[in-house]
Amino acid sequence: MQSSTGGARDGAGHGGAWGDVRDVPGVGLGHATRRGGGALTGVTVVLPPPGTVGSVDVRGGGPGTHETDALDPTTLVTGVDAVTLAGGSAFGLAAATGVQAWLEEQGRGFRVGDPTDPHRLVVPIVPAACVFDVGRGGDPSARPDAGLGRAAVAAAAAGEQPGRGSVGAGTGALVAGQRLKGGVGSASLAGPAHGLPAGVVVGAVAVVNALGAPFDPVTGALLGVAFVPAGLPRPAPPSADDAARLAALVSPSPGGAGSATTLAVVVTNARLDVAQCRRAATAGHDGIARGVRPAHTLFDGDTVFALATGTVEVTLPEVVAVQAAAADAVLLAVLDGVLAAPAVRTAAVDVPGYLDVCPSAAVR
Repeated sequence: MQSSTGGARDGAGHGGAWGDVRDVPGVGLGHATRRGGGALTGVTVVLPPPGTVGSVDVRGGGPGTHETDALDPTTLVTGVDAVTLAGGSAFGLAAATGVQAWLEEQGRGFRVGDPTDPHRLVVPIVPAACVFDVGRGGDPSARPDAGLGRAAVAAAAAGEQPGRGSVGAGTGALVAGQRLKGGVGSASLAGPAHGLPAGVVVGAVAVVNALGAPFDPVTGALLGVAFVPAGLPRPAPPSADDAARLAALVSPSPGGAGSATTLAVVVTNARLDVAQCRRAATAGHDGIARGVRPAHTLFDGDTVFALATGTVEVTLPEVVAVQAAAADAVLLAVLDGVLAAPAVRTAAVDVPGYLDVCPSAAVR
């Protein structure tokens, strides 16, 4: 087991071409990766500052989740102490217990009992969701556990450079019916240039393990390029030779039913309540749908969390702008995850990354 500190195509500073979720002040991102010896999986943790509120929207037909009911706007608890994204299908949800144990040791969580009792119980709120990567390293029993979750949250707290692509929960991720490598991506948007109030940042991290394909089957171009916000760098259209090679190597027709999912976490420093976070999570699904086709299928467990640290006051019209930016940030994170993922070869899978097949499409 190792805590990831880099990816095959890491950018300088926070993330790649479009920044990352750590551009939201106070937010940590950590990965723990298990690769080799039959394993190809991992855990990704988003660690927000204390006082963060959150919600979730589950759209996929085959979700694997933990503690998502607690994020409903009608429930008692509003705070979120961390979000865990894991490989390993439902087995990998065990990683959240390691995150929860680490947070309890830090005294973070929902306090239960007499407010005057300094020793009252602390219950960390750690919602989680998983992607299916079981057996992709060759050994179906090699999957995330509590120890891997603890390593990921510790990396997030330490501020380690988290890496992108085939790290954490994206280590065993595949897309396009398991014919192309997927991975973890991240992005952020800030300020009036992106329709946001001054001082507001909206970031996202995505784990792209979709049944659908992220590219146009005719041109080979990434589907989300047309939706990249104005003024930001865009992946180039692939050359005719690269597009032909992609068409020959990677069929975009769905396959691998029951073994997919795209996950995302949106984080903003705007002050939102739980209901407004729910709408931001709903908007985040638009980003998935812009970047992958088809999305939200019966065989995907597509889930988007939304967190608000609440340090910047916003008006109701500005809340709408935050929700719109949530969709854009998730789209960019999806693109980043696909672009950052290199080829992988194990006893069970042998697939290229998008830029391995279409190097001409790199972001300029």
